[in-house]
Amino acid sequence: MAAVVADTHAAVWYLLNAKSLSSNAQRAMDDAVAVGDPVYVSSISLVEVVYLVEKGKLPAVVLDRLTSALSQADSGFVIAPLNFSVALAIRQISRETVPDMPDRIIAATALDLGLRLITRDSKILKAGIETVW
Repeated sequence: MAAVVADTHAAVWYLLNAKSLSSNAQRAMDDAVAVGDPVYVSSISLVEVVYLVEKGKLPAVVLDRLTSALSQADSGFVIAPLNFSVALAIRQISRETVPDMPDRIIAATALDLGLRLITRDSKILKAGIETVW
């Protein structure tokens, strides 16, 4: 299975075709889409993008591209909800290692789904979950 979970920055950079995205991350996301597997985006990532656009930290086009990708069945992007099992999986992500709650939710989403997480976040990389960067 090529499905992956994308951290907020990875999803944004992928959709913007940004050079900040590593070649390994790009390939993992491309591979998932190519075989028809999802690139999951945690619902908290959508909330983060809305918040960052409102604060002027990201241009509105980022939100437009993310919502468009999440609403087009052929984009490969699928929203992963913050549900009961993800909430319980948060306990497996150390608050000392990953203090930011949105990052813990994203990491817990990958754990809950049993998938690799595409991230360059150094704290998440130390959390003991399978990552790609």
